[in-house]
Amino acid sequence: MTPSNIDFVETSAPGSIPFDKVALCLHPQDDVAIAKTNLTAGTVLVLPATGQTPTELAISQFIPAGHKIALRRIAAGDTVRRYGQVIGFASQTIEPGQHIHTHNLKLKDFDREYAFGAEVKPVSYVPANERRMFMGYPRANGQVGTRNYLAVISSVNCSAFTTRQIARYFTPERLADYANVDGVIAFTHASGCGGVHSGTLARRILQRTLAGMARHPNVGGYIFVGLGCENLPIADTVEQEHLASPGQPVSLTIQDSGGIRKTVAAGIEAVQELLPLVNAVERAPQPLSGLALALECGGSDSWSGVTANPLVGLVADEVVRQGGTVVLSETSEIFGAEHLLTRRAITPEVGQKILDKIAWWQDYIHRLGVEFDNNPSPGNKAGGLTNIVEKSLGAVAKSGSSPLMAVYDYAEPITSRGFVYMDAPGYDPVSVTGKMAGGCNEVLFTTGRGSVAGFKPAPSLKICSNSATYSRLEDDMDFNAGRVLEDGADMAALAAELLELVVAVASGQSSKSEAQGVGEDEFIPWDPGAVI
Repeated sequence: MTPSNIDFVETSAPGSIPFDKVALCLHPQDDVAIAKTNLTAGTVLVLPATGQTPTELAISQFIPAGHKIALRRIAAGDTVRRYGQVIGFASQTIEPGQHIHTHNLKLKDFDREYAFGAEVKPVSYVPANERRMFMGYPRANGQVGTRNYLAVISSVNCSAFTTRQIARYFTPERLADYANVDGVIAFTHASGCGGVHSGTLARRILQRTLAGMARHPNVGGYIFVGLGCENLPIADTVEQEHLASPGQPVSLTIQDSGGIRKTVAAGIEAVQELLPLVNAVERAPQPLSGLALALECGGSDSWSGVTANPLVGLVADEVVRQGGTVVLSETSEIFGAEHLLTRRAITPEVGQKILDKIAWWQDYIHRLGVEFDNNPSPGNKAGGLTNIVEKSLGAVAKSGSSPLMAVYDYAEPITSRGFVYMDAPGYDPVSVTGKMAGGCNEVLFTTGRGSVAGFKPAPSLKICSNSATYSRLEDDMDFNAGRVLEDGADMAALAAELLELVVAVASGQSSKSEAQGVGEDEFIPWDPGAVI
């Protein structure tokens, strides 16, 4: 994209390089370009002018790939824009060709135009009889599984070891006769007692999360395992979350069963009784409206918001057109970009819910003595992201352009179709755990630095923002969005290719993380409360 406000300097320096070859400007009104490769001092970037002579920008200092180049002189205190949006304010005068990063860009409060519903676009839904299909597991409640697991769920950390021992008994060899069962999975965690006191937010969140995994569309059957004296007894979760049904759930406690060894034996027997029932469900053609995609980013770099996230946004829009659901989260990583979501809110009430969540988090982190801008990790900053606003603006691109239909609490069951939002922290495993509990049956996870997480029971696809990381971590990355930069690949064509992969994996093809057995350790329910 051609910048419209660049202060180029006329030079005749040798070794000039065309601007588009080594840099990228994302919006005509941006004050920065992004370096595609490392740029050394003295490099001259040439952009053809509208007159007879080319205009040139001299790089005045080393600028790493993915980092920002000043396109004009920016006075101290002036705004700096990327994506056409404010990402901060110059803390000192910045000259054209200089590096813009944490040393000269600061963040402070500024007004945003929330304009509820101002950018709601109508969705051209695909008629039901023309929708794409995938091979999924139909569930009695109308949901569709992309996998078919049997879950062993720990109610408290005290029963975590026992829970894992039960699940680990069921090796591939012992499951060989159950062709439709993807495995027996243990959901364990570090809570369930000291921090989940009656009436607290932490208790409600843990109850919703455990219940959400029990009724997950990728879980065909489950048992609960507890200690017996915890603050959150299994019976309370079953009653509060309406999990009771004929023969379900099977629940064991170590104290009542006579210790770990006897509980493991009883758990193995209970799972063996359930396996034939879980195995009886087979894959069958299902419309794409049965997909519920968790949209997540982790280990982001400056290219995440340029390649991988917009690419996922195009796929998200197509899944919405097909009648499916896509779920964005990470409230601490939409800060500074929330106005882009309120403008897409289907009603003012939905838009206000986004602002209410931001306000809750501002109070919450203030009480903890931190701030939103603590969020970008050292890896994020090394990859060119200076602050939380810049990170958030790129992260929101994962959600595409469809209307925002609803806003959910953490781990709340997701009942709306289309694009929805779930309140969650920015920490990847905690955020995805909430969306899993809400019912997401596949994960689209973008990364620039190279996150290698998996999220059982849902298959997780890693979409890498740049070819260098993809090549280095090819065993862990499922899709290379960096081809947009290196090969000039068409974004729409890549989105169609990624959608084919989404459908194939939903139909049973293993993701890279699944092939390596990754995914149980990333089950981490959010614990916002005090432990006493």
